[in-house]
Amino acid sequence: MSHAIKIAVIGDYNFTYYSHQATNLSLDHAGAFLDVDINYYWIRLTEAVTLKPHQLEQYDGVWIAPGPVSNIFFLHGIIKGLYQLNIPVLITGEGFKSLVEVLLNNSPINTEKTKLISENLVLGNKFEKIHIVPHSKAFVQLFENHSTYELSSSRYSIYPQAIEQLLKSAIDIEAYNQFEDPEIISLKKHKFFVASSYCPQITSTRELPHPLIYTFAKACMLAV
Repeated sequence: MSHAIKIAVIGDYNFTYYSHQATNLSLDHAGAFLDVDINYYWIRLTEAVTLKPHQLEQYDGVWIAPGPVSNIFFLHGIIKGLYQLNIPVLITGEGFKSLVEVLLNNSPINTEKTKLISENLVLGNKFEKIHIVPHSKAFVQLFENHSTYELSSSRYSIYPQAIEQLLKSAIDIEAYNQFEDPEIISLKKHKFFVASSYCPQITSTRELPHPLIYTFAKACMLAV
């Protein structure tokens, strides 16, 4: 291995959640693929919300893991702090909705605080098959040699006018799903700040690491 990178994984880790186990494994897959030692540290929401910016900047990247989310208010505060920093950030699962809500709360379209994003459309404690339709040139290339079928325990629909407003000021849409809803978004004016509603770690294997995760790890390497 060439050198080590440090990644903070923000979430209330529970070994009984497969998505949490898969988060760890997918980072191991990415490290082996990139020939880099990845050291990851789970930080609970109650701890992460108290961290100062310089404390998070000691990490080479931050991953907001899937839920369940114990405190949405804390998660919103953490996300607000993260997009002020210049380190790679990856969000998978329920944090996708929190990012959109944070952005909408600062948007002129939501001056009346109306509900512009749905609740979770995946019912029950299960995974749903999602068809990823890459939209940006970078993500078309990223999925060129990888299956576009993924598994997700969270899916959301965003009000069309809200999408239009966010596209003007805050986000780029990297991929849609088969329901024509944004599935992967990234923040403008940030080198790597990507949120996916689905869980790419679920389909990652040692033989075929997930491209979104090793691209995140590669961005963390460049941040060292």
